[in-house]
Amino acid sequence: PRNHLYIVVGCGGVGSGTLYWLSKKAGIDVLGLEQFELGHHNGGSQDHSRIIRLAYHDNRYTKLTPDTYKAWEAVEKEAGLKLVYNTGGVQFTRKDEMSHVIDAYAKAMAENNISFERLKGSQLRAKFPQFEIDDTYDTIYQPIAGLVDAALANSVHVQLARANGASILEHCPVQKIEKLPNGRVLVHTPKGVFQCRRLIVTAGAWINHVLGSIGVHIPVYVTQEQVTYFATPNVKDFTKAKYPIWIYHSPKYDFYGMPMHGNSGSKIGIDAGGPVVSVDTRNYEPDKTREQACIKHLERTIPRSLGPIMYTKTCLYTMTPDRHFVVDDCSKNGWDNVIVCCGAGHAFKFASLLGKILSEMAIDGKTKYDISKFNIDREAITNPDWTPTLYMGTGGKVPTKQSSTSKL
Repeated sequence: PRNHLYIVVGCGGVGSGTLYWLSKKAGIDVLGLEQFELGHHNGGSQDHSRIIRLAYHDNRYTKLTPDTYKAWEAVEKEAGLKLVYNTGGVQFTRKDEMSHVIDAYAKAMAENNISFERLKGSQLRAKFPQFEIDDTYDTIYQPIAGLVDAALANSVHVQLARANGASILEHCPVQKIEKLPNGRVLVHTPKGVFQCRRLIVTAGAWINHVLGSIGVHIPVYVTQEQVTYFATPNVKDFTKAKYPIWIYHSPKYDFYGMPMHGNSGSKIGIDAGGPVVSVDTRNYEPDKTREQACIKHLERTIPRSLGPIMYTKTCLYTMTPDRHFVVDDCSKNGWDNVIVCCGAGHAFKFASLLGKILSEMAIDGKTKYDISKFNIDREAITNPDWTPTLYMGTGGKVPTKQSSTSKL
């Protein structure tokens, strides 16, 4: 078997980030395995833009969000390319519906010295006239937020990793993992058998396909999500210079939106609103009900962003029952040299930082970042009766897999 010190399985957002950070220290000892082609659209990582923000509803993330920016800056510096654009960020809701969520964001940011403005709807409208809302809305504005060019970031991670000596094999799914008597890990693929000192699994919706052969199972809900791009006639008002990223909380859906970037229009999506699927049952057909829900929301709040639909694109979220990351090794299952990361459907903004964290875990056996609450043996992961909460910060519950035919 061919020898490497480190093998990364799955080369999407977090996987490509891991390859990059590993390659900076370990160069030719790093191998990436990707079951499809690089930059494929089957998972959850590939699109024009993803939100990045300091604002979060929970301390375990607000501790890390400043470091997400530092990680991306390091990549930008090495590549000489811009990946992160600052637009400012808005969270808003109807006062009579979800003000408690705005309170939770304000509290988490205040506790972590993240500056923000709490604004009435009319004050937000004065700042950003695109939001045609009044004082029946409660809002927060946070100046450090924007977007990451996701597809370019993945590509840059991969190119820099290769420049540092790493190898990456496409169309190379993992069939089986074994442990050798000397403690090393043996990885079986159609393109040969490889061995390594540490295996890092960043396989998204395929996470249990890879971990299955070592007896590790992470309970995840894979959902089919989508975003819609509109060709707004008001181009000038929806550029990155004029229009912030935003998140809207409602009892039924969490919507989010972004300015134009790349060859796209103004963008809207629903966070975790989609049906539970598997990698085999998902399709690439947009759900018209959720497309219409997005249009109705924009008609009510940001009408000038609308125009002809350019396209609606589907992707997969792979979510743990409590919607928090898993970043841990599998030592509880006797596999301390297998490290696993599940981004729970909201990790892209953290992709490069998570890559750095995973590279530290692989090389040093520990990381300087606080990932203690992303452990694999917490109750949400180990207790089969845990009630899943898949809506971030809102406490919304979802049906179990048995009723997965229904729209969530």
